[in-house]
Amino acid sequence: MRYLLLLRGVNVGGKNKVSMNDFKALLNEIGYQCIITYINSGNIVFETDDNTDTVKNKVTEILKCFSFPIQYIIMTREEYLAEVSCLPDWWNEPLARKDVLFYTDEVDYEQMKVRINEMPLHDEIVYFGKKAVFWGKFTEKEYLRTSYHKLLLKENFYPLITIRNGRTFEKLQEMLG
Repeated sequence: MRYLLLLRGVNVGGKNKVSMNDFKALLNEIGYQCIITYINSGNIVFETDDNTDTVKNKVTEILKCFSFPIQYIIMTREEYLAEVSCLPDWWNEPLARKDVLFYTDEVDYEQMKVRINEMPLHDEIVYFGKKAVFWGKFTEKEYLRTSYHKLLLKENFYPLITIRNGRTFEKLQEMLG
């Protein structure tokens, strides 16, 4: 089975450094195969016969090797492609920004949805998928006034999400095949 592993907050601004080559080697050591990474921000695709719970347990053990905590998201290829197949029409429009907020199993989905729905959307649009929240911004000049920019990082669930931009989301789709 093919999996996607998304690490949160690694290699950002010189902090929480995780060599993707070293991480690939750790995954290879536990028998994972066809390991591919994309850019240096914790986007990893691999194959294994392990079930999702086993993958999560093994990844958790690997992450204990680091001197800082790393939140992560594991998705199967099928889960990811199911998100792609249900995207709203606006996702394919030429928006100024598109971001995908993947959330860990620790996030209370319903509470997160309520909190985001309470935000005054300013020049932005939101879609709730099963494994991620898709957030579009219509114009770049209004970005600093958006709830995405001003309110999202103040939410208690923010440390439990990892964000990828629209281009990375599409590249990961390609990598998953």
